[in-house]
Amino acid sequence: MTIKSITLQKTKYYYTMREVCNILDVKPHVLRFWETQFPQLNPKRKEGSNRRYTQKDIQLLKKIQYLLYEKKFKIKGAKKALRNVEDISMKENVQIDMKSYENRRALKRLRNKLAELKNITSNFVKETETSSDA
Repeated sequence: MTIKSITLQKTKYYYTMREVCNILDVKPHVLRFWETQFPQLNPKRKEGSNRRYTQKDIQLLKKIQYLLYEKKFKIKGAKKALRNVEDISMKENVQIDMKSYENRRALKRLRNKLAELKNITSNFVKETETSSDA
């Protein structure tokens, strides 16, 4: 009889604005703007004015980001889509496939990092060639 080892993953209940920005790859001012435009998005505030985002908030932000960036909705259309997801999905065939969306975002970040590395290496090669020619 074997005992399966169970690894407990530490669940994080709250995320800071910086962490959420890193997850979504957006700037803090974008999150603050979305908070003013989408009443469903209302993160808790810690002492002072530090925002505390939950998993539910992050999922909502991902949906907002998907509607605005991928489906090219305007703010008004995204608000309507979030208010009435079922009606809009039937009328305009909006299907939020979050898994593939997250994969595409990760690939985009990876491509950007690879492009940065390519630029760094090409600049290094140029510098070494010019220094060896002199």
